[in-house]
Amino acid sequence: MANKKPSSRILFMGTFPPRECGIATFTQDLSSSIDRRFSPKIKSKILAMNKDSSNIYNYPKDVIFQVDDSDLENYINIAKKVNKSSSIKLVNVQHEFGIFGGGEYGENLIPFLEMVNKPVITTFHSVMPEPDEKLIKVVRFIASKSSIVVMNKTGADILRDKYGIKEGITIIPHGIPSVKFSSSRIEKAKLGFKNRIILCSFGLMNPGKGYEYVIEALPEIVKRFPKLLYLIIGETHPVVRMNEGEEYRNSLQKRVKELGLSKNVKFYNKYVTLEEIVKYLKASDLYICSSTNPEQITSGTLVYAMGCGRAVVSTPFLHAKEYVTPERGILTKFEDSKSISDAVIKILSSNELKKSMERNAYAFTRSMTWPNVALSYMKLFDRYTKISDRHEKKLPKIRFSHLMNLTDDFGIIQFAKYTTPDKRFGYCLDDNARALTAACMYYDISKSRPKLKLIRTYLDFIKYVFQGNGKFINFVDYNKKLNGKEISEDSFGRTMKALGYLTSMENIPDGMKSEAEDMIKKSSDKSLRLVSPRAISFSIIGLYHYNKTRPSDGNLDLIRKLADRLVESYNSSSSDEWQWFEGYMTYSNSRLPESLFCAYLATEDKKYLDIGKKTLDFLISVTFEEDVFEPIGQNGWYSRNGKKARFDQQPVDTASMVQTLLLAKSATGNEEYMNKAMDAFHWFLGKNVLNQMVYNEFTGGCHDGLGHASVNLNQGAESTISYIIARLSLAQNGFK
Repeated sequence: MANKKPSSRILFMGTFPPRECGIATFTQDLSSSIDRRFSPKIKSKILAMNKDSSNIYNYPKDVIFQVDDSDLENYINIAKKVNKSSSIKLVNVQHEFGIFGGGEYGENLIPFLEMVNKPVITTFHSVMPEPDEKLIKVVRFIASKSSIVVMNKTGADILRDKYGIKEGITIIPHGIPSVKFSSSRIEKAKLGFKNRIILCSFGLMNPGKGYEYVIEALPEIVKRFPKLLYLIIGETHPVVRMNEGEEYRNSLQKRVKELGLSKNVKFYNKYVTLEEIVKYLKASDLYICSSTNPEQITSGTLVYAMGCGRAVVSTPFLHAKEYVTPERGILTKFEDSKSISDAVIKILSSNELKKSMERNAYAFTRSMTWPNVALSYMKLFDRYTKISDRHEKKLPKIRFSHLMNLTDDFGIIQFAKYTTPDKRFGYCLDDNARALTAACMYYDISKSRPKLKLIRTYLDFIKYVFQGNGKFINFVDYNKKLNGKEISEDSFGRTMKALGYLTSMENIPDGMKSEAEDMIKKSSDKSLRLVSPRAISFSIIGLYHYNKTRPSDGNLDLIRKLADRLVESYNSSSSDEWQWFEGYMTYSNSRLPESLFCAYLATEDKKYLDIGKKTLDFLISVTFEEDVFEPIGQNGWYSRNGKKARFDQQPVDTASMVQTLLLAKSATGNEEYMNKAMDAFHWFLGKNVLNQMVYNEFTGGCHDGLGHASVNLNQGAESTISYIIARLSLAQNGFK
């Protein structure tokens, strides 16, 4: 047996836990995010920076090199070892001036960069806005030896304007954990702070935090809000503790007692884990950044708080000036307690203002979640060393958690506000038909009993809206009242598709199959009255699956009649330049050629195969830019001789394309259709025009579309089921 090809390695150089340092936490979070997404093809390894030879850390096994920050020869020797390693493809330096020794500007990094011959990318966590000549020289040297990453536009502008570095700068934001948007009430109760108003600040404590100005502001705030509690979370910075002890913390605690605030201020003196940070942020009503350093270019604590959907009161240091707009929080003056108290009181006095700021902060930071940041880094890494494949082999595990969240004992609720089911709009047939398909697919793979219960729920919903005369009511309110006016051709077709699929599943109980078959028999003739090409296509696909287990001349005759209607539409609308069934393209376009592939597989009539292939290839030419899938956007669609709408791209269109391409590969034997199916699926995973994840790994849900600048934050039924069906389709084709 041939030896397995070793993984490519990215070497991250910086501090690393258990060393207590913000850079260490960042290095760990970034490397872990890369591994979660790209392992085993790519592995993250660590070159850990130690504070002189007197400090020893119990590092994990991924730390393969260590450097004593004061030992120049150590830097050079490690660079030589990096050069000799064939598996290390690139070095990513996490740069902070104080961690490399050699003086205030960390000049000891220079010999490492001179010696190493691998591509280097340097992430600047600090950019000094008023550099002296020596600092300019050091930073320019780093830029000459590596590509530069900064975390915001302000940092990039400073490097260009003050350092004269015009090229090789990429902006990738500071990463944040993926968390569910929620009010503070639930977490408060868990932490024992029920009925308290919580203000919060966190981070390694040092005099530059400016906590004393917040404490001085509290008496005025507490007059208005007596139940207020200010949490100061984090231990003293190790360097400060070594040089000054707990002098700063003791002075703060003393002032709290002098002001009579012992019941309103609590210190949590610990190096907090990410899980703890998130808990306290989610329990907070307001986050306070009181830094006294106006030149601070990056604040992990700031983006963590905004990423948890918390309004912010902050001093106007550089990072905050860019991120904390009036829609997301309030900027105060430096070292000004009255300014802080005025801002806090203003936000806490208006629940509407506070909620608006929370929603805006959360929405603004969605592109900064670690999965998105990992994608951005990998895209940059690929410019300098081709280490990622066209298709990632490691796909997300199949999860039904959010689908279950949207489902009650009657059916699946169609909309969500973020991740919370929005019961005002009740249920729709389309989503329950899709959910039935997803549950059947997963049961076929896993034989999971809970999924059989889901099948029962969605099938019962369809029976509930079935009118007995071949018609299905599309909408049901939350009180289970039918909206008799809402009968949709597309909904009819989607339901026939789902019922047909259920009957074709070998392991579904016979009783459920009989119920589905009964509705198909009573409804199939209605297919001939359909006008919508998509409804016709859905019906063909359903009849194709039904005919697999109930083959009959009647089924084949109906498939032919419906498929011939599509052929007629194609012949009347197509031209050499426009190989399509209509003069425009809208939603679920790929289902039209897919249905002709189904017709071919059922009847063996090659005219269906020929037109199916022509139209699918034309659709591919419209919706793929090389290997990036761009479904036609709802914001304008695409008319013949017009311009394709690029935004409001929908998950349902992507899922349809994945399934169509997989069937095309089966019908034609052309492997490129399989490759295109994988390209389309990776739209969900960030391979799209925004380079943002549409699937939410944290919730198991899928965002409701891709807009001009961001994803739609809601995770409704259609989007979530569409992702699950696409993922299950790949699983059925061997991509577990």
